[in-house]
Amino acid sequence: MEFAPSLSSTAFLDHDSPEIRRFVAEVLPDGGQDPRDRAVKLYYAVRDRIRYEIYGADLSREGLTASQVLKAGKGMCLHKSVLYVSALRAVDIPARIVLTDVRNHLSSEAVREFIGGEVFHYHALTSLHLGRWIRATPVFNRLLCRLYGISPLEFDGRDDSLHHPYDENGRAHMEFLQEHGEFDDLPYDRVLDGLRREHPGIFTGPAAARFVPGSLEADARSAPAPR
Repeated sequence: MEFAPSLSSTAFLDHDSPEIRRFVAEVLPDGGQDPRDRAVKLYYAVRDRIRYEIYGADLSREGLTASQVLKAGKGMCLHKSVLYVSALRAVDIPARIVLTDVRNHLSSEAVREFIGGEVFHYHALTSLHLGRWIRATPVFNRLLCRLYGISPLEFDGRDDSLHHPYDENGRAHMEFLQEHGEFDDLPYDRVLDGLRREHPGIFTGPAAARFVPGSLEADARSAPAPR
């Protein structure tokens, strides 16, 4: 029973849905060699098959279910972390959502204007149990990293995979500022209320659950300004 809350299916972490089951079967057609192998293969599938995008992000309750993230084929840190946690639970690997505040030194001017500065609140990543609890961030896909000049985060199932503090040219990149905790389910109201409070300009309206439209890839094609 120790890991039961970190293996449960929830409205957001709907790993018993047909969509998640199909996704896992596609990524692991042979079932995987062992839990570490399964976790690594699912990490790369979520990281690179689901496009990272903050513009137009759907933060409705339905939009933040793992099955809907798969259907959309894109999402921000919250969406991709929800999907990875769900996929891990589908293969009996305990997993949780981790929420943090981060400072991104290399975001484009357009992104800084979009979020209202360099600090982004309620950035999501994951924690998973493979003999011990480790952390993984299956968020920034390979193409976006290349456009920003950032090495994509790798994961070997043994050590934490967190944000690189520097880009490929030695400039400061992602800095963790505060941790809100680890959660067995997405604390939806807390996250949405926090984002509306800290980043009111990113929503299409004060009561909306969708971010304003745009394109991160288009922003990234303009060289990020050194900070």
